Order: sequence, then structure tokens, then C-alpha cells
Amino acid sequence: MSLYKFSRQIQNIQTRDNTEFRAYNKRIRRGRGPASGKGKTSGRGHKGQKQHGKVPRGFEGGQTPLEVVHGKRGFKNVFAMDLSTVPLTRIQSWVAQGRIDPTKPITVRELLQSRCVHRISEGIKLLASSNSHAQSIDEVPPLTQPLHIVVSRASASAIAAIEKAGGTVTTRYYTKFALRQILKGKMDPIVSIQSRPATMGTATTTTSEASTANFTPALPRQEPALPTKRLQYRLPDATSRKAIEYYRDSARRGYLSHAVEEGKGPSLYFRTPAEEKERLKALANRQGRTQTRSAENLLW
Repeated sequence: MSLYKFSRQIQNIQTRDNTEFRAYNKRIRRGRGPASGKGKTSGRGHKGQKQHGKVPRGFEGGQTPLEVVHGKRGFKNVFAMDLSTVPLTRIQSWVAQGRIDPTKPITVRELLQSRCVHRISEGIKLLASSNSHAQSIDEVPPLTQPLHIVVSRASASAIAAIEKAGGTVTTRYYTKFALRQILKGKMDPIVSIQSRPATMGTATTTTSEASTANFTPALPRQEPALPTKRLQYRLPDATSRKAIEYYRDSARRGYLSHAVEEGKGPSLYFRTPAEEKERLKALANRQGRTQTRSAENLLW
């Protein structure tokens, strides 16, 4: 190969003239004639403030902005979760139509595949009824059969209605990535490392039956055993303090409630009144023993 051809190849690689090597689109050159499509007015249109310059944000033509007249109102909750809500009456209707099998645990996968919910962003919250005014369990239509549901969160009236019919509710932690893999069948929707230890034994089931293995409705919030065939991903557990304390609460039927010792609360920081009383009692006894020893050690 001649030196000239070699230098031309190096030049082509350096300039990246070919579009397949370009990481970004070519810069738009404005005001370079009508053939470019951005000539003459350069895409700004004819006359006006937007054609001659830029308009500041919130500028309303000179009048006092409405934000100044009325002030800023409301706020955006940055900690709010984008949860899809599903009423218990809708699930009962799906079961009656045969679109959901009530003998198996109803997870986020079953709810989306049966089109009981149409989108899942950060999880699903179970409500007792689509009527927001139904606050008590007496106002919720009774269930015709027990259901065993595993969702992200559940209202107190929904939990009471399901358990009244003999069913169970388990709330557990999900991430956006976990939800995507669960829907693809690459992750188990229930079992994780910190799940209830009583159900972490071996099971003689296939992957398709992993979500229903050893599921005993008689035990509250019972979870299935691990599948024999390893899935591609493992279901993650809660890591933030807020999420851990939420799923440690037995009143919310959290999947980590089994880790809370008897007489203690779900909080990782604050103590219950009984715990604080025991701590103060132990502290008083320790101080009393210290004073007794110091009195015995006196030489005169």
C-alpha cells in the first residue's frame, strides 16, 4: 500500500465523514438559503417578540404575572410513589369471570397479564372499593371466596375485607427493574432472601409453578418455597430505612414483619413505650450498682 492511500485512510477515520460513525446529528445551519429549509427567517417565523429575541419564563407581555398576583400554591411531593390502584371489587369481578385463578397467589404479574391493571410504574396499591367514601369494612361488598394477594401496598379496609373472607394479604418491596423482570418471567414475584424463613425450604416444582409451591392459605401471609430452577434475577429486598420500616409493620402486612421481635415496634430508631421503660429501668439498676460499689471502695 502506498503512503498516499494509507494517509487517506487515516484521514477518513479521523474526520468520520461517514454517517454511520457519527454519534450525534449534524448541526443545523440556519439562514443559509431556502434549500436548507431553515433559510430566510431561520425557522422563527415573521415579526413578533419571539422572532426578534427571546421571551423570559413567566413573562406575560408586561402585565403583572399571575404568579406574583396570587402567589405560589401547593407543592410537589418528591417522596410520593407512582402506584397503580386496583379496587378489591374489580379483582372479585375478574375472579367471577374466570380471568384470575383464586386458588393461586395473585401477584403483580397476574394482575397485569389479566388486564386487571393496565400499567405498573412503581407498584400496585390494593383498595377496598373504587368508592373513595367507603371507609369502613361494612361499606365494602363482601367477598365470595378467600383470596391471597401479594402487592406493594394495601389499605386497612382492603386488608380487613380479605381476612374476613379467610384470605391473606402480603405487601412487599419492588423496584422498577424488578417489576420489569417479573413481567418477563425472569424473577420470582414473592420470594427473596429476607422472606419468611419457614418457607425457604426446598421444593420439587418447576419454574412455572414456583409462585404457587407450598402455598398454604391456613398460615397467614405464607409465601412459596424457592423454585428448583434458578431464575435469571433475584428479587431485591428493601434497603432504605423508610421502606424497611414500612414492610416491618405487621399492621400493613409487610413481608418483613416476621423479623420484628415480640414487644418491639417496626421502627429502626424509635422505641416503643415498653422498650423505653425497660431501658430506663436497666439504666437505673446500673447506676445503683455503680453507687454501691463506689461506697464500698471508700477507705474512710
